[in-house]
Amino acid sequence: MSAAPHPTIALLQSSSLTSVVQQEIERAILVGEYGPGTKLIEATLALKLGVSRGPVREAFRMLEEGGLLRFEKNRGVFVRDIPTDEAVEIFDLRASLDELVGRQLATHITAVQLKEIKGLVTEMERQVKAQDAYHYHLLNLKFHDRLVELAGNRKLTEIYRKLIKELSLFRRLNLADSWLMPITANEHRPIVAAIASGDPDAAGRAMFDHAMDSKNRTIANELSRSSASNLSVAKTSIPSAPGIASTRRKRV
Repeated sequence: MSAAPHPTIALLQSSSLTSVVQQEIERAILVGEYGPGTKLIEATLALKLGVSRGPVREAFRMLEEGGLLRFEKNRGVFVRDIPTDEAVEIFDLRASLDELVGRQLATHITAVQLKEIKGLVTEMERQVKAQDAYHYHLLNLKFHDRLVELAGNRKLTEIYRKLIKELSLFRRLNLADSWLMPITANEHRPIVAAIASGDPDAAGRAMFDHAMDSKNRTIANELSRSSASNLSVAKTSIPSAPGIASTRRKRV
């Protein structure tokens, strides 16, 4: 019979497993496998991932702290719905962080790093031509995340990533709109050019404007969808006039 692992080793094994489970559930949420409002069942996920329920339970707690899940007493665990007013606040904060990132990059980005982000922009443009919204979205996230990472501020990077994860819950439908790809893609090269110019004001402004344009597009689309949905519900709830209903029955 093998000896039980040392308590410290057991803790490390458990922590590592919880981290893996958290990352997998987070990935599924961010790519849309579990949409906003979806109920996550601890036992089902444990079986699917081949782990005990403990790591799943702990992963739920961590994802709640990260803003992706919500706990409802006597009901369970759900993927969060981000309301429009909260999304506006996140967009505004993100724009301020992006402006800071742009200003910092303009003063210290290297030639190698500049080549790297130019390559990401080129690859995004290829995905636009291929009309591949899924891979364009992944590259878009990578582009912005890499810019933040290159700014060299670890705390800023940590806060930014949390905001982007929360925002992805709100933006899910927008990201599926392929017609938006060329619009957002055309805004990336001016950002890179402003950073390459070495002008902190220009770089900060380019990144701030891009973030605010993204906010305005997303909020406008969300309001449009909500209005269309409400109109559809209103139409289906209006009873048919007796004469019309009678006519329809005669035609059947």
